[in-house]
Parts: sequence; structure tokens; C-alpha cells
Amino acid sequence: MQNNEDKFKKVVAHAKEYGFVFQSSEIYDGLAAVYDYAQNGVELKNNIKEYWWKSMVQMHENIVGIDTAIFMHPTTWKASGHVDAFSDPMIDNKDSKKRYRADVLVEDYIAKIEGKIAKEVKKAEKRFGDAFNEAEFLNTNPRVLANKEKIEDINKRLYGALGSNDLEAAKQLIIDLGIACPVSGSKNWSDVRQFNLMFSTQMGSTADGANEIYLRPETAQGIFVNYLNVQKTGRMKIPFGIAQIGKAFRNEIVARQFIFRMREFEQMEMQFFVRPGDEMKWYEYWKETRMQWHDSLGMSEENYRFHDHEKLAHYANAATDIEFKFPFGFKELEGIHSRTNFDLSAHEEHSNKKLRYFDPELNESYVPYVVETSIGVDRMFLALLSHSYNEEKLEDGSTRVVLNLPAKLAPYKVAILPLTKKDGLPEKAREILAELKMDYMCYYEEKDAIGKRYRRQDAIGTPFCITVDHQSLEDNTVTIRDRDTMKQERISIVDINAVIALKIKG
Repeated sequence: MQNNEDKFKKVVAHAKEYGFVFQSSEIYDGLAAVYDYAQNGVELKNNIKEYWWKSMVQMHENIVGIDTAIFMHPTTWKASGHVDAFSDPMIDNKDSKKRYRADVLVEDYIAKIEGKIAKEVKKAEKRFGDAFNEAEFLNTNPRVLANKEKIEDINKRLYGALGSNDLEAAKQLIIDLGIACPVSGSKNWSDVRQFNLMFSTQMGSTADGANEIYLRPETAQGIFVNYLNVQKTGRMKIPFGIAQIGKAFRNEIVARQFIFRMREFEQMEMQFFVRPGDEMKWYEYWKETRMQWHDSLGMSEENYRFHDHEKLAHYANAATDIEFKFPFGFKELEGIHSRTNFDLSAHEEHSNKKLRYFDPELNESYVPYVVETSIGVDRMFLALLSHSYNEEKLEDGSTRVVLNLPAKLAPYKVAILPLTKKDGLPEKAREILAELKMDYMCYYEEKDAIGKRYRRQDAIGTPFCITVDHQSLEDNTVTIRDRDTMKQERISIVDINAVIALKIKG
């Protein structure tokens, strides 16, 4: 069985080979941590966004969507705290000349301790068999408890140091833990210093007379500065939400793990405006609702977990991440935050404009509190790609590579394949294509043996293949092949649309 590192390498290679993701500017040797979505990737990405948008906007009467500009007035980022506080703790290794995030080095160290705990559990599971009680073992085994205590102590020191901006203490923690540079193995570290993640540029006709502005590091602020416009023009009543999908930009110190951490990425965010005092009720509601959305994709509950924040952002009174089990471990996929009224109050102060909501039921005006759900499109894409990638041994001893993507998100829903390129089969196949392409993304192919064509469709995740053969000309029937089971059934051409629709829905 392949290990997770091998699987991840295969997923990255598969993404390029089958037209999902390309390195940006590859002919010029690429641009670090910037990627382009290829012909199949863009379809999958668009399907993810559409599925999120439908569930968030179409299915909720009190949520609307907007699309705000990437460029915003510079004071926006002063008010939001990004100018003063949007930074990561950076540390350099003096021997390898490599730069790292100090907190990520420590978190990777913690992940190794968690790996030791997992090994202890596996060993005990083997030893005790069906009698094994994992919960009891985790709460009583001395080695597990010692490792848990170590993790707790490290987290306390790390988030204590970062919370008080004590960068010397952060460096000392790295030294005390004996953390070495992953490249050189050296422990010769520079001091830790803060590094602002915003990209800046100039707006104006000449560089000398230009104003410095920023590429937005998040999409949320575009919602906040428009909240009153949307509320009034949409006649929205609290509680209500505003959703947005858009690009954001962060000058990450260490952008790595393929499209997991990029400098240009896309977010799907929804800000939900509530009465002060109601925020925790809605925080719990959105935690549950968002996890249900993930469950609907069928990627197994054990691949998800909530991770509550030890260190809260300056705007939050509660925060959790939905983490997904990527090949490189559990990592943040979506954030759910109770942002209090920080953002709207800060924009009130800096703009000198009232951003109050008049609540007719209470007969009073107030600055609403906000509960946020924020998910990275690219991370969701990677979660789907890495989870669905499978190498299956077949009965004849051969292996097939298949992407078991949820049918509703697959780039192509159906491939139409004439058995041969003659005898009127392509013409019949194209008649079917003309009928289906109004409702589905369809792939037409007539080159190579039918088995090879099936394998290509498996590799890009197409859930259904329609094969047009000589019998089709006689009785207007075709075979429909299921990607996951490889089973084929004969159906009438007039029923194809209904059969595919039913299979995709359920």
C-alpha cells in the first residue's frame, strides 16, 4: 500500500497529466506558489463554486450574493487591522538560507508527536483486537498522556508568545524543542520577526504621484463596507447573510503543498449579520450546517474534524476550523468565526459613517454582530482531488487509475463514445450528444479501442460513459457504464437524460 507522501506526489502528477492544474508561466520555469487551472480543473472548480453558491444563496431566503472589487480604499485595511496586524512570524536558517514560518515549524513538530500517539493506538489495537477501547486507551495510557501533556505545553508557550508578540520567546521555543531546518538539518536560526502578508501596488497615472493600495488579502471586507447598501436595497431583516466568491492575495512566507497554500487563491465566504447576544446560537448553527454540506459530498466523516482555535484573532470571540485529512495530515479547509461587531464598528470609526441597523422589533439601532463561514476553493479542490484519486487492482491483474469524484461535481458528467468510427455510429452518437449537451458537460471521443477510452474517462472522473454500437442503430438503445462499479446496462436512448439526472442526484 502506497504511503501518503507517495499518494500526494501521484495526485500532483495526475493533476498536470490529465489537465487539471498547471504551473503558472511554466514555459518560463514557473512562478512559485502560483497555479493555473486547466481544462478539466476549471470545470471541477466551477462546479464546486456553483454547489456552494446554490447551498448558501439559492437555498436560503435570507442570504444574497455580491461580487466586490479586488482594489479597495487603503483605509479599509487600516480599519480591518490588516495594516498593523496581518503578519506571520518569520525565521531564517542561517546555513540553508531557507525561510520558514516560526509557528509552522512548531506545528510540524507537534504533528510528529501526534503521529507517535497514533502509532501507540495502532499497536494497542493490534494487541487487544475487538476488546480495544480507543477512548479509554487515550485517556489512560502513560505514554499517550505524556505526549498529550507535551503538546499542551508547547501550544501554551507558542500561542502565549505569539499572542503577546514576544518573538524572543517564540525563537526560544524552537531552540528548546531542538527543531532543525528540514533542508539542512541545521539549528542555526535567525531572530523571529514579523512579516506583513499584504501585496501592495500603486494606483495613479505616475509612480511618483501614486497612492499605495493593496491587493485584498480577504474577500470579507468587501462585504462589510457594502453591508448597509445591501441591507437597504434588498430590504433585508436581521438575521441575514451576504455571500461572495472571489480572489484574494497573500504574500505567504512559505507557500507549499501544491495548491494548498498559494499567493493568489479564491475564497467562498458568507458573513451572517445577527443581533448582539445571538451570535453564539448562530455560530453553532453554522458549524453544524457547514459540516452537513461537507458530509453531502460523501467523503467519509472520519476525514473531517473540528479544531477550535487556541489563539483567537483580534476580531473574534469564538473560532473553529473544519479540518480535512489531506495526504499530508489534517489541515484547515474551512473557518467558522464569530467576528463580534469588530469590523463594522471599525469601519464606522474610520469612515465617520453610521453603519447601524434599525431593528423594528426592538425599536432600536445597533451595530450587528457577524458570524462568518469562509472556505478556500483551491483547498476544497485539493481535498476532492486527493480523496477521489484511487489506483484499483482489477480481476485481470491490471490496474486502473480512477477519480471517484462526486458525480455532481465531476468536470464531465457523461462521455459519448461510438464503438467504431464508421457504419453510421459517429452520426448516431452525435445526435445523442446534441440532446445531452444542453443539460450536461459532455465529452465526445471516437479514437482508440473502447477500453482505452473508458480508462481515460475514469482518470478524469467522468461518472458515466454512453457507448453507441451497432445494436443502437437497430433498436435505439445504448449501454451506460458506471465509473465506480464499471457495470454496464442497456437503456433506451430516450431515457438517457432521465437516468443520468437520477444517478447524479442520488
